[in-house]
Amino acid sequence: MTGTAQRIAAAALEILLAEGADAVTMRRVAAAVGVTPMATYRHYPNREALLRAVADAAFADLGKTWGPHAETIDFEQRIDLLLTDFLDFALGSPNLYRFLITDRREPARRFPEDFQDGLSPAFGAVMTAVEQGMREGAVHEDDPLEVTLALTMPAVGLVQLYLGGRMNLSEADFRALCARTTRRVLNGLRP
Repeated sequence: MTGTAQRIAAAALEILLAEGADAVTMRRVAAAVGVTPMATYRHYPNREALLRAVADAAFADLGKTWGPHAETIDFEQRIDLLLTDFLDFALGSPNLYRFLITDRREPARRFPEDFQDGLSPAFGAVMTAVEQGMREGAVHEDDPLEVTLALTMPAVGLVQLYLGGRMNLSEADFRALCARTTRRVLNGLRP
């Protein structure tokens, strides 16, 4: 990616973070970068290609920061740290979270193939931890993909409710609810 292409993608990301994906237009990004709208099309053929590049870069960044927790720590501690990573991302960058996780877009990662193939850094980190938990006997031997789905979806659903203004909790209380919910799911997965 050239310097101009990187500046265009960075400007698109800034707009997305502040206002959401709908606010990202080629004209607006061009103005933020200080180039003509036509210059943006030399690097990205359309808005969808630009947003796809932003999504790919965001997932790559998440992959570097999510889940590098050493396999030597206890399984439950690792799950707790991964939940914290997830909540830090979802609550700290709600517009990016919506764009990457819940907005309808093409091409978006699809369950089960893309998740099984490790294309989701967050899900992949939890699945690695679940596989570790199964090896250690901390959770029942089962399909790691579906166990990971069962473990992660309550937190995803709670975040949707929280970001949608449907939960009347402080952030600290919300995080505590997510931790308790995850613990309850883990209790059901124990041998």
